[in-house]
Amino acid sequence: MAHTDARVDQASTAELVSRLSEQMSTLVRDELTLARIELMEKGKRAGKGAGLLGAAGVIAMYGVGALLVTAGAALALVMPVWVAALIITAALFLTAGVTALAGRQEVRHAVPPTPEAAIASGREDVDAFMTAARTGRNL
Repeated sequence: MAHTDARVDQASTAELVSRLSEQMSTLVRDELTLARIELMEKGKRAGKGAGLLGAAGVIAMYGVGALLVTAGAALALVMPVWVAALIITAALFLTAGVTALAGRQEVRHAVPPTPEAAIASGREDVDAFMTAARTGRNL
């Protein structure tokens, strides 16, 4: 009788190991999928931020051109025309500054490019597994 009970115990252990293997595979696959999705979202944000920073650079270049036109108008005419050109120049630089701040904000939200939610979820899974293993409970 004792020999028969040992076979039943072995079958149960084998079944538990099989279930554990399947659950671990599913868990790892799900965590990798979550990490991939999170990294894709962060990559999109970084790309958007880089585009905004590039746009700020272009606008700043136009601002420099407008500033040169303003200086030329001021020297050539010494009339209120340069005041208008100076206002346009200031508006361009202000626009460039706002765009640069928006781009910097986007880049800050995208960095560091680590899948934080996936890591936290993985840690919770490992903690749950370790707790279950210590207490002898099934997952």
